[in-house]
Amino acid sequence: MTTIHGQVAAGFEPVREAFAANFSEHGDIGAAVCVYQYGRPVVDLWGGVADPDTGRPWTQDTLQLVYSATKGATATAAHMLAERGALDLDAPVAKYWPEFAANGKAEIPVRWLLSHQVGLITLDQPLPLNEALAWHPMAAALAAQRPQWTPGTAHGYHGRTWGWLVGEVIRRVSGRMPGRFFADEIAGPLGLDFFIGLPAVQRDRVSRMVYERPAVDLTTVPAESVPEELREQVAAWRDPESFSNRAYAVTDPAEIDFDSPEVQAAELPASNGIGTAHGLARMYAALIGEVDGTRLVAPEILGSATKEQVSGKDRVMLIPSRFSTGYMLPTETNPMIGAGSFGHTGRGGSLGFADLEHGVAFGYAMNKIIGGADDVRAASLVNAVRRSLA
Repeated sequence: MTTIHGQVAAGFEPVREAFAANFSEHGDIGAAVCVYQYGRPVVDLWGGVADPDTGRPWTQDTLQLVYSATKGATATAAHMLAERGALDLDAPVAKYWPEFAANGKAEIPVRWLLSHQVGLITLDQPLPLNEALAWHPMAAALAAQRPQWTPGTAHGYHGRTWGWLVGEVIRRVSGRMPGRFFADEIAGPLGLDFFIGLPAVQRDRVSRMVYERPAVDLTTVPAESVPEELREQVAAWRDPESFSNRAYAVTDPAEIDFDSPEVQAAELPASNGIGTAHGLARMYAALIGEVDGTRLVAPEILGSATKEQVSGKDRVMLIPSRFSTGYMLPTETNPMIGAGSFGHTGRGGSLGFADLEHGVAFGYAMNKIIGGADDVRAASLVNAVRRSLA
């Protein structure tokens, strides 16, 4: 059995049980989970193996790449700039980034970037990966790109491009790269172990990811054998020109090795945040309340930041999704704690969120990357938190 390290406060024992079960029953290799309530940690657990090749154990300070859970950190930076009056979310993006006005985009408000409404999910011509990692070529390409739908008429998950779009606005407004702004204004004051652009000195702390292939590849199954409720998605996965595929094909090669030092060192504010579960939970705790004397945004700013902007069928994911200005909101498949929750998932299972009603903030990070509905690890931990609160 995997040894579970760390602490839980009285009443939160179900979370420890669910965390242990993730190793014994649900495939976790190395992982950590943290829960804050009213500004103090009530769960801080870790266990397993950080690198299966070497046997290096997962420790309290092991860092993990959390994919799109990074978006919650980047959105927080944008809302801090809005609170300071430096960024007007309802102003045109072109006010801060003049080149963005090309191809009929002059009137698109910043808010639509954050809520996946601008239709800039892909590029007509993918960029070489090294240029994308260098930042400025990708920002220039997106500024020149025509939208894939009329902005503001639909929403679709900007899985990769969101980070350059929102990050370039942060850069133009603050004069700092988004990862530097996050380090200076969020991670530094809160003492977070979380990075958007990993310093070389932190490289040895990062776990190594293990990718699990699905038991059945639905794209190879005859169409008539695919479950009815999945046929539209599977058809999109089979079509290289679908939004579902093109949204993740903005670089050449389209597949990005997120374990590589070059990718981890770059700033990809949509997808390569690297940190601890504790760091994720602590950030969200400081969004909904004070943590050791620091609160990231005022309650009225948070209320605006977490108000629903779009909901319904997502043009990229082809399932119902809900977004506020930068954060995911609860859905049937990702209910979090309840109606007062907001946060962001990451590819393969990672999750960070907060719940205003219960004063709870949550972070989960793991190195076993599992895709699709078969992955119940984060949900089982959130259910255990819900039982503890009850």
